[in-house]
Amino acid sequence: MIAPRIPPSGNLKRLARGLHAFRKYATASSSVNPTEVSHFNALASTWWDPHGSSRLLHLMNPLRHDFISSCHALKPNSTPQNGLRYLDIGCGGGIFAESAARLPNTANVTAIDPSLDVINVARQHARKDPILQEPGRLEYLNTAIEDLNVPQLPNEQYDVVSLFEVIEHISKPAPFLRICLPFVKPGGWLILSTIARTWTSWLTTKIVAEDLVGLVPRGTHDWSKYINEYEIRAFFQAQQGWGANGGMKALGCVYVPGIGWRMVTGGERWGNYFFGVRRDP
Repeated sequence: MIAPRIPPSGNLKRLARGLHAFRKYATASSSVNPTEVSHFNALASTWWDPHGSSRLLHLMNPLRHDFISSCHALKPNSTPQNGLRYLDIGCGGGIFAESAARLPNTANVTAIDPSLDVINVARQHARKDPILQEPGRLEYLNTAIEDLNVPQLPNEQYDVVSLFEVIEHISKPAPFLRICLPFVKPGGWLILSTIARTWTSWLTTKIVAEDLVGLVPRGTHDWSKYINEYEIRAFFQAQQGWGANGGMKALGCVYVPGIGWRMVTGGERWGNYFFGVRRDP
């Protein structure tokens, strides 16, 4: 077992180190990692078991909606509060996609995943709810974002593009994010959740959650792929037309055994966190 390295002290050194780690993944042609897809294929049958391998995702889902609402509440804000269009990238078995499609202010949800097994699970589960069978309400596609047609007009883009528990499974995150950006409409939000690359996250997500307690299956996470909040923030600060006028937000979340997930201000510096960035209107 290789213990993580302690980040060097000093904000400038940390930022330089983080940007180097982030930019070294600059030549991706596909975000699909066959090993990752195989891992999640093996979990497909238990995706909708609230006590199974995806239990923590079920418990986290309400916080996803809370964070999106908090982003929409930021001013100035041009995101419409009704008729929202969602693109859920790496949707898995559809935990977030289904819940978003049921919201009264949702027009439609497109949810994509490269794993056919988990997409089939998502489609089968959605058939149980008549609301989700309404034409155009929820569409699952077995595809990667690279193979989805890039929108050419604002009405083809999305108010919310979500990447929940996805980017830490991507080998080349910077080009992957660049591929996602054109799908967000002006004034819309790209929302993600991931894990900071720290000693704390190594201990909690790898040693405790995977090895000791078994909250998630072993091999679910690769600590070296975790991304710190300041690295993602620096990436978007370098993108023209993103995050102006306070349109960037991060918030940590912590799992408390016996209680569940809780939002924790400042937690984005050492563990799980949400990050949202608005495309400039």
